[in-house]
Amino acid sequence: MTEQPFSSKVNYDTPELKSEIDGESLFRNSETKGKSTTQKPTAVTAETSQKRSKGLLPLRYPKDILDEFTDYLQINVIEYTPITKNSRQNAKFIGSPGSRRNKSEAKKLIRTIILPIPSNVQDGNTVQYEDSRLNGLTGAVATAASDFTKMEMSQLGTDFAALAERFGNNVGGMGVAQDLFNKFIVSSAAGVVGGNVSINSLLAREQGIIFNPNMELLFNGPTLRSFRFQFKMTPRNEKESQEVKQIIREFKRSMAPKVTTTQSEDGLGTNNLFLKTPDVFELTYKQGNGEHKFLNRFKQCALQDISVNYTAEGNYATYDDGTPVSMIMDLTFKELEPVYDTDYYEDKSTNTQAPGGVGY
Repeated sequence: MTEQPFSSKVNYDTPELKSEIDGESLFRNSETKGKSTTQKPTAVTAETSQKRSKGLLPLRYPKDILDEFTDYLQINVIEYTPITKNSRQNAKFIGSPGSRRNKSEAKKLIRTIILPIPSNVQDGNTVQYEDSRLNGLTGAVATAASDFTKMEMSQLGTDFAALAERFGNNVGGMGVAQDLFNKFIVSSAAGVVGGNVSINSLLAREQGIIFNPNMELLFNGPTLRSFRFQFKMTPRNEKESQEVKQIIREFKRSMAPKVTTTQSEDGLGTNNLFLKTPDVFELTYKQGNGEHKFLNRFKQCALQDISVNYTAEGNYATYDDGTPVSMIMDLTFKELEPVYDTDYYEDKSTNTQAPGGVGY
């Protein structure tokens, strides 16, 4: 018996990989649910290819027909709109809260990509807080400085005396204020010769006390959310493999910086002084034609990272046309603006909540 040489090539006609549904129709209604929808594979016509190259037809994996019960992730690729063209505020360089929602009016749709709901669906909202300390002495000095800025020049002498008295009262009396001032002189003198002696350490050594730090947790700002998705794609026929290739290519193209070309003044050539912002993405969990009734919503996102593993099964194997048998695509998106409380309302003045699941 002659041993056959090893081959990593497989054929699309393998029964377990052959697609049952292969058509351009995107949706079917509930009347066809449960009925046979098998169609004969159709070649991609020149007209279809031209429409797809112009972004008129959506890219989707898998190629199964969707119905009103199908859950999926829709990703719209749109042209980035600068803040100055997207702001509704008087300060045009500052974006308006909510201006980066998916319902933005000033946008140009480039492509729609439809993918299955990933296996790990989660979201997380985070805001920043920080520990804040303000001891009584610092607070008294800050109060005195604030009062000083409000003094009138004509009453400076009288007001300054009153200010000194209030400062003494804020730190426990003029005697305490004098003692703290003396310790300040001592700590400053020690610092001249390289010593690191604070008023707090002098108080601790002399009296066993320290300033009350009046510690409190204070809000320090919002954060931008990130989302990471992983999709395993196993093309079942030639048409589906072409779709997977176009999907990967579209994500890579859309996240690439755009080179701008301007004619040089001497007319002898061009220069590439600037780069334009890449396209951005609008992600939406959907059920059939409508938005998902439970899962979270997204704001406009930038694609920060894409990585594709072309040997998802641990070994290299391709179809006859070179398409890998199985691939894993990882995508990392980050929203362009934070989530605000107004994003949960249609009209906050009337407390009218925005529709749609758990919100952002």
